Amino acid sequence: MELFLEQLPIVLKALNVGFIQTLKLFFITLIGAIPLGLVISFGSMSKFKPLNWLVKMFVAVIRGTPLMIQLLIVYFFPGLVLGNPIWGSSESGRFLAASTAFILNYTCYFSEIYRGGIQSVPLGQQEAGLVLGMTKRQIFFKVTLLQMIKRIIPPMSNEVITLVKDTSLSRIIALQEIIWAGQSFMKGSQGISGAIWPLFFTAIYYLIFNGILTILLAQLENRLNYFR
Repeated sequence: MELFLEQLPIVLKALNVGFIQTLKLFFITLIGAIPLGLVISFGSMSKFKPLNWLVKMFVAVIRGTPLMIQLLIVYFFPGLVLGNPIWGSSESGRFLAASTAFILNYTCYFSEIYRGGIQSVPLGQQEAGLVLGMTKRQIFFKVTLLQMIKRIIPPMSNEVITLVKDTSLSRIIALQEIIWAGQSFMKGSQGISGAIWPLFFTAIYYLIFNGILTILLAQLENRLNYFR
């Protein structure tokens, strides 16, 4: 017990540093993927066939391959194949590579959620807007978009919770997120080795963060109940 209390501050400090990295990756992914997903969804619904086909093929490839493989390709492909290691070997370079891979991946998943939400709004409402003299832009932002947001909150919430846990995959390119920090004490870090209990503390970090997100997303869904 005395040894545990002695090691606890060291472990918590390392986990806090790793968790900050996890939070940064989480928020940057959302900031990039949420707007890009909407743009990609327009491409997948485009009546211009070449664009439609190209976007759908890209989304199919990204959704059909593991995120871990995408991380490895984004990080290693420029250096090993193109001879141009654009990410370098620093922690900031690995973070940029991980952010790029995560944004590409979640952009495609979000785009399909957007597409489903937009197409679920009855066409009759758009026709009614045209009859009332509204432009297509006004119909989209004042009729379609508002109803779409309400419809996509549950699936988007599920993807957001999944993103929290997926950030742990970034350790495959040696990004020092929270799982990396917890696992390091098994191999030997800061005078501590063979300790598995820090990994249980990482689970607590994830549980608390996911719990907070679940509450916030549920409140958001309740605020949009006026569409019912």
